[in-house]
Amino acid sequence: MEQSKLITGKRVALGTLVGAANSLFGGGGGMIAVPLLTKTGLREKNAHATAILVILPVSLFSFILYAVNGFYQPSVLVPTALGVTLGGALGAQLLGKLPTKTVNLIFAALQLAAGAFLFFFH
Repeated sequence: MEQSKLITGKRVALGTLVGAANSLFGGGGGMIAVPLLTKTGLREKNAHATAILVILPVSLFSFILYAVNGFYQPSVLVPTALGVTLGGALGAQLLGKLPTKTVNLIFAALQLAAGAFLFFFH
């Protein structure tokens, strides 16, 4: 099998896992997308940026399915969207300026903090 087809097939399979995680957990697909994308050959910063790009349509589709079933709170939409947009712009600026090692450490710390929060408080 040609190498590019193997990589493409691997990315489709891994993308399926990311989409399922994102939809099932209401987000967080990017947390597993970054390590998986690096396993398929993308550089770290490219993996972070690509994860954000691919999560957008998945999140939109997931939201539509949740909304159809009544699983959303309209009152938090605008303030949350504003915060996410501002945070996303700041993060994109920082990604371009920070060394890869620093980005990886911040990413790992956030994953650890999220896991600890879920373990101890939920």
